Amino acid sequence: MKNLLLSAVAVLSLTFFSCSRDNDENTSNDAANINPENFQGTLKAGQSATLDASLVYKLTGSFVVEGGATLTIPAGTRIEAVGGTSSYIAVAQDGLIYVNGTSTNPVVMTSGSASPSTGNWGGLVICGRAYTNKGGSNGESATSEVGDLAYGGDDNTDSSGVIRYLRVEYTGAAFNADKEFNGVSLFGVGSGTVFEYVQAYQSGDDGIEFFGGAVNAKYLVALHSEDDAIDFADGFTGSLENVYIKDVAKAGVEGSNNGDNGYATPTTDVVLKNFSIVKGTLNGDEHGMYLKEGAGHWTCENIYIDGFTKGLKIKDAATDPAANANIDNDNITFNPIYFGATITTNSEYAGTNTTYLTTGSNTGAGNSAGTPSWATGWTEGL
Repeated sequence: MKNLLLSAVAVLSLTFFSCSRDNDENTSNDAANINPENFQGTLKAGQSATLDASLVYKLTGSFVVEGGATLTIPAGTRIEAVGGTSSYIAVAQDGLIYVNGTSTNPVVMTSGSASPSTGNWGGLVICGRAYTNKGGSNGESATSEVGDLAYGGDDNTDSSGVIRYLRVEYTGAAFNADKEFNGVSLFGVGSGTVFEYVQAYQSGDDGIEFFGGAVNAKYLVALHSEDDAIDFADGFTGSLENVYIKDVAKAGVEGSNNGDNGYATPTTDVVLKNFSIVKGTLNGDEHGMYLKEGAGHWTCENIYIDGFTKGLKIKDAATDPAANANIDNDNITFNPIYFGATITTNSEYAGTNTTYLTTGSNTGAGNSAGTPSWATGWTEGL
């Protein structure tokens, strides 16, 4: 990873302060300056940095917040990525990020292209120490599929900071056909992290994806996702509440336990509450919600799905026995769920459990298929 590039122009600089973890030592006030026109590098342990909302930061490569470092981004800050696949922001284990946007002045991470489009840059990656079943069941760690950072552990209360009122746009740059960035990727992020009022807009892959972890996320918007809008897997045990999804190429929500072993532990165990899932203008090939690779345990309340031909997708019991067994055994419930007029098949599940879902007339994220009131002011494209 390249070191931070120094600038002699003070008015265009971001200031870092090195500080000791030992309270008995004097805090160093040695400052290093970085040129916002060439924003990349590594914020190292013991350093903190606060961006300047009056400047536009050109993300020319990767910017990594290492363990023991803190990055603070004030309301109204704009970061424009111009480095393609190499442009992304990553927070390593024990690193902290504070995104302090507001409903009228969000933080925006976007493309710096004159004609922005999906896949222009990487996105935001956050790695924590909460459980994942990707490397084992006893707190083992794994390596993030993008950024090659360690994640996972045995601390479900781990904190990676506070993220509020953040809009991430035109992400999804691809390394190859099988490896792409999402809008925001959360790897083993713990419940001590605040993750609220976040939009993924025009993502070339998934909008927001949770790889294990236990974060409780609220007020999420995924608009125009060229894969799945919301994806969780690998033993995710958090909750997702108040989520608005529109314009989906594959599934509105894709939920897995583990792609290598549908019975892996710790088991994905998620609460989904107040969702509006609207297919919109994209194909929606994998339908409203896709229960796959063991699926895990889902407790779902007030789910609204419209525009697709199928509400719930699941492979047959011979192909995905673990996912079907979870419905058989009442580990997956929808109470209530609404299926719109376009949906001809409510669910592909063909087992014996006839009570796992209750249909109703739902408000979803707050306004059925319409934009919820909490999404106004800080989002794009609604």
